[in-house]
Amino acid sequence: MTVIAERESCADVATATLPHVGPLLPVVGADTTVPLVDGTQRVYANLDYAASAPALEAVAARVTEVLPLYASVHRGAGYLSQVSTALYESSRQAIARFVDARPDDVAIITRNTTDSLNLLAGVVPAGGRVLVLDVEHHANLLPWVHSGGRHGNTTTILPIEKTVAETLGSLRAELARLPYALVTVTGASNVTGESLPVDEVVAIAHAAGARVAVDGAQLVPHRGFSLAATDADYVAFSGHKTYAPFGAGALVGRRDWLDTGTPYLAGGGAVRDVRSDRTIWQPAPARHEAGSPNVLGAIALAEACDQLAALPAGALTAHEEALRGRLVEGLSTVEGVEIARIWPDSADPVGVLTFTVPGHDAGLVAAYLAAEHGIGVRDGRFCAHPLLAHLGATGGAIRASVGVGTTSEAVDRLVDALRTYLTDGPSSRYEVVDACWAVVDDTRPLVEVHGLDHLAATAAAACGPALDD
Repeated sequence: MTVIAERESCADVATATLPHVGPLLPVVGADTTVPLVDGTQRVYANLDYAASAPALEAVAARVTEVLPLYASVHRGAGYLSQVSTALYESSRQAIARFVDARPDDVAIITRNTTDSLNLLAGVVPAGGRVLVLDVEHHANLLPWVHSGGRHGNTTTILPIEKTVAETLGSLRAELARLPYALVTVTGASNVTGESLPVDEVVAIAHAAGARVAVDGAQLVPHRGFSLAATDADYVAFSGHKTYAPFGAGALVGRRDWLDTGTPYLAGGGAVRDVRSDRTIWQPAPARHEAGSPNVLGAIALAEACDQLAALPAGALTAHEEALRGRLVEGLSTVEGVEIARIWPDSADPVGVLTFTVPGHDAGLVAAYLAAEHGIGVRDGRFCAHPLLAHLGATGGAIRASVGVGTTSEAVDRLVDALRTYLTDGPSSRYEVVDACWAVVDDTRPLVEVHGLDHLAATAAAACGPALDD
């Protein structure tokens, strides 16, 4: 693992002299308190934005506003159907506008990034080769590996090199060796926040006759993205990471493959005419949106896009740089914490950072942070198993991620809690229950939601598959 090794001589001065960083936009639940094992309550420090970001208050308000108008979209003569159709289609336009789509691009409403990339994998021309790097989240790895048998396509997984420059060189060499239809690449790693320069990847790929798809799950909400400026062919992203957790995502890009490729789902709304001996399909986007769509999800995502787009130029980047820099500086003072890096020459990482505490199980550290300090982080392999193996963290790591609702207090609390853990150890006893670390005899109540009792009874369900995201 590449590690940031520099440490301050005095462990207590790291963040004390840094200015306070407040929230950039108000999010729902920013003042939510959670119970600690010592019986006290503390405001939740959400440092797990990379998994699912909280809803913007403006998004929640927009959903509340339009919910009374909700009805079936498309082909409905009723007034509310017409209103809902207009809201859905205007949301599509807002989503496309947010990623600076070109006039001939098409925006398809999906469930999330994974859904979008599986859809795209199904429309790559038959027999086309796809090139993907081993740095990818499973959402931008498994669709290409598993789509080949259905479409006659082949996928090459290219190992990353030690530097960005070397990785770009390896990409250029591979594209010169064989013809490829598509290069698909992360816009920002969900593990370290780092990335290859998208515009350079596009230039290299286009020179070789290949198109480029960008997994924008982390890049879009953390930095924004422009199809027009980068000349990338496709971008996929998720609402639940873009402050609109209502189950919608998007695939935006060039129309030709999407107009003629195999429909993603077979069903109503995707067809022009059906007879017993043949089916005539719609062009995109309807071609890939069979069934009743997630109208409220699309409206929520569009509102989130509009709210982010309305921020002053550079505000989002400046906010994340301040928080990420504070986190790096703070963790660098804690003896026993190692920060993961993919490439030492990667510039402008987004607000996602992964670290390990050698000699300490990542799941135990994450459980301690939650139970004793009210801090939410992610532990495991983050649905990026090849990358974690490359980083030498096959047993898992810990990820902290920030967003528009994050403050410097949450960052400082994480740094202080890790220092306490390494100095004094946990105050509670922990055990592994169904592959997950949990407080022994944890009786903290869950919030009053029907069907929920206490944390100990639901630990296994909350944990999910071990070592994953």
